[in-house]
Amino acid sequence: MKIMIAYDGSRNAKLALAQVVNMFRCNQPLLVLVGVVENPLDSTDNNETLFQQEQSDLKQHLQEGVAFATGEGFKAEQLLAEGDARKMLLQATRKLAPDLLVIARHSHQPDGGIIAKSLTYFVDELDYMTFGSVSSFLARRAECPLLILPSP
Repeated sequence: MKIMIAYDGSRNAKLALAQVVNMFRCNQPLLVLVGVVENPLDSTDNNETLFQQEQSDLKQHLQEGVAFATGEGFKAEQLLAEGDARKMLLQATRKLAPDLLVIARHSHQPDGGIIAKSLTYFVDELDYMTFGSVSSFLARRAECPLLILPSP
């Protein structure tokens, strides 16, 4: 069994990895952690520097995730892709043919009060209406089973 996990080192991604480890411990699947770094919007030195830093950070997060999984007794691999996260994750599922794709629902949920939560809800809804989301894109297009874990 092969389980692919969209992983960016965020709190939600770490929680999703921990949930996968707990849910599938008895199956001992191969875990493939996939991280996607987006290409810079233009070719200025500033954007290239930010891109390189983001890529370096993501590599480290993937290595930490793989180390966690192997420490729990799983075989684990990492894959780093560059481009649009939705398209790169879809392409990775087509190339690697996992038995299951796991993603954590993205959240910018602050620890603030009702005003912060209301603003976050508004921004999330606007983002969904304007751009869509990774989870909804993959739910419509992935050719393998998809498990979307909610953010706590």
